[in-house]
Amino acid sequence: MTLITLASNRGRACSPKTSKFRLRPPMAKDGAAVNRLIADCAPLDTNSVYCNLLQCTHFSQTSVIAEDGSSIGGFVSGYVQPEQPDVLFVWQVAVAHHARGHKLGAAMIDHLLFRPVCDGIHYIETSISPDNAASWALFNSIAQNHNTQLESTPWFSARHHFDGDHDDEHLVRIGPFFLDSRKAPKQWGASE
Repeated sequence: MTLITLASNRGRACSPKTSKFRLRPPMAKDGAAVNRLIADCAPLDTNSVYCNLLQCTHFSQTSVIAEDGSSIGGFVSGYVQPEQPDVLFVWQVAVAHHARGHKLGAAMIDHLLFRPVCDGIHYIETSISPDNAASWALFNSIAQNHNTQLESTPWFSARHHFDGDHDDEHLVRIGPFFLDSRKAPKQWGASE
């Protein structure tokens, strides 16, 4: 478990209510709360509570919860791709309304990258719809903060893959990263 203090994106100190987040792997007890958080974070696609329970258990080591007191301020779900063990696929990044504006999404992803399970990760992949400005800004900032590349290619087509019921999705690839959990910044800690 890690306790972090985040600075706001305007250079001011955060309010006491939103300045301290505890980052930890999710657990089964978090599944329903994660489902509610994602439902409150349009344009994210909602999944069943069962799917979120699987994310919180089967993929707990490549996912993260950010707690602010007794509430969940954020959640990132991800997994290591079976055919590409040097790629962390980030499935969803959800930040509660009260926790926005403090770069919590980037902090959660960085936290994941410095976990021992991600020592062999050299790339992040995710999918983003063309009009999701918040996600584009988040992943561009991660690439800039790590002095690495961001590449985007069309991946799933609204017409051919979603029968017109969903926007296009672009595959975004960031990397390469050469990180080591033993050299994690102090706020992340080497282990949980």
